[in-house]
Amino acid sequence: MKQLATILCLLLFSIQLSAQPEVPSPIIFIYDASGSMWGQMQGKTKMEIATEVLTTTVNKLPANQNVGLDRKKGDCKDVETLVSMENNSKSEINSALKNIKPLGMTPLAYAASQVIDGLRKSKKKATIILITDGIESCNGNICEIVTAAKKEGIDFRLHIVGFGLKANETEQLKCAANAGDGKYYDAADASGLDDVLTEATAETVDKPKGNVSVFAVKNGVAIDAWVKAYDVVAKRAPISVRTYKDTAYFYLPPSKYNFEVTPLEGSDVKMVTVEGIQSFEDKIIHKTISFDGGKIGVTTTNNGKNWDCMVKVLDANGKTVASLRTYNEPKEVEVNPGVYKVSIQALGDMKGLETYTEIENVKVEASGIRPVSHNFTTGTAFIDAKADGNSIDSVVTIDESPSGKNVAGGRTYSRGKQFLLNPGTYKVKVAPLGNYKDRKTQTITIEVKKGESITKTLNF
Repeated sequence: MKQLATILCLLLFSIQLSAQPEVPSPIIFIYDASGSMWGQMQGKTKMEIATEVLTTTVNKLPANQNVGLDRKKGDCKDVETLVSMENNSKSEINSALKNIKPLGMTPLAYAASQVIDGLRKSKKKATIILITDGIESCNGNICEIVTAAKKEGIDFRLHIVGFGLKANETEQLKCAANAGDGKYYDAADASGLDDVLTEATAETVDKPKGNVSVFAVKNGVAIDAWVKAYDVVAKRAPISVRTYKDTAYFYLPPSKYNFEVTPLEGSDVKMVTVEGIQSFEDKIIHKTISFDGGKIGVTTTNNGKNWDCMVKVLDANGKTVASLRTYNEPKEVEVNPGVYKVSIQALGDMKGLETYTEIENVKVEASGIRPVSHNFTTGTAFIDAKADGNSIDSVVTIDESPSGKNVAGGRTYSRGKQFLLNPGTYKVKVAPLGNYKDRKTQTITIEVKKGESITKTLNF
């Protein structure tokens, strides 16, 4: 019994250990509080905006998330650790943020080297998030510092947030973020800063390195887009990434995915879908998403000859995104890249149960033409009603057999009437009019064959 009790105690202890939530690696913020942060934006200083947003970001982090804070104080060699990476108090971070006063230079490379040196000595891994509104002003090269640290084997992920930077000021920062297995983010205002910090704090060093890269363009120019990946095999929750007008990386567990890509620049460009992207554990795949229009080339025929049809293009939600009429000749329609359903309704005199068709999974690529064609088939039936040797006026009703569905009808007007019908078997009902309306209605069965004509005369 004593041995059993010991085993049960050990088992209970093991269960308790396994039930403990995994403690995430620390997040270290490097806060560039240089003098330029006194600059105004949206009626506030950039310092006030950054402090408010960073405070909100920290408050949203998990309770067991350790957070450190470093800042530069004055000259190029004066970098201070305000809160160590062992800290788990959000209030300590928030208090330190409120007491920061912007001044001095922007020693980005030196600040990064100090944080990396701390990881080297502690032999810990961490996520580093550098927030700056300026470029290096102390002759350092942060990309070289990060590249050397990675070659040394120091385990970290570096994200860099450019707050209000110009396009020509970001090259070295992008290089450093890429070398640090992280991302470079542009933030133009408070809302943008909040968005990027939310994403950066979610893409930590604990997460697998990105194995899929995406890039979104329109007319050859990079655009900001939101990419949502749906696992079509394992049916996992969607995984998302934002491109920020650059190549974005994210991790997709090995499987097959469909992407929904939505532009984020307030343009009239609509969401596009890309299907069948395969991810792998041991290699990176890339997908360029183009918002350039593609075309569907539509050809509609009847017995091989051009035919007038109404054509609609429907997206994945069943919404009509384009429509056209062929008017007896091939036509093209431009749509966003994606996968569509094309419906075709034959017009004119064609009657029967095969005057409409739908073509599924029409995949349209940017700047390409996807041909779509459909050939309807028909034969003709000439129906005449006669009495006393002469053609008489009558009503003709034609029902498909065996369904009994009415497909055509008309009057002979004392000269007979021709019907253009899909191949099949039909019941034809003829009822005399005028002086012969008292004559009994007659019904016959006919078979219509592709490309052939039949004539049926009913005598009353």
